[in-house]
Amino acid sequence: MVEWTDFERATIQNIFSKIDYDVVGPAALTRCLVVYPWTQRYFAKFGNLYNADAISANPNVKAHGKTVLCGLERAVKNLDNIKAEYTELSVLHSEKLQVDPDNFLLLADCLTVVIAAQLGEDFTADVHAAFQKFLAVVVSALRKQYY
Repeated sequence: MVEWTDFERATIQNIFSKIDYDVVGPAALTRCLVVYPWTQRYFAKFGNLYNADAISANPNVKAHGKTVLCGLERAVKNLDNIKAEYTELSVLHSEKLQVDPDNFLLLADCLTVVIAAQLGEDFTADVHAAFQKFLAVVVSALRKQYY
């Protein structure tokens, strides 16, 4: 079980209260698909992913980016039990979708970059550390089924 400080809890909740899911989610997923093009293989049904412009304009990428943030919101609401909250997602990604679990780390890094850009000066070193801890727990929960 993860121990969260009051600062970490407040920081994570504050981040998610400030961001626009319709902007941040699609931007993070777009960044991941552009910077790490091999991740595109999981999104073949999304259609045109041939270049950065096509990816950023793709309505399926936008929708899934928002879905990812809604999934993260579940973790924010269940900080004390993220692994249990993500059991079904872990099974889905490992058994049905067969996603390489390292891709969760790549998307987490892209999400960090996008949120840092959105929050600007408010994304201090302490905020960054709390957010990275949160993402590490989420990634661990998603990878649980792989072990």
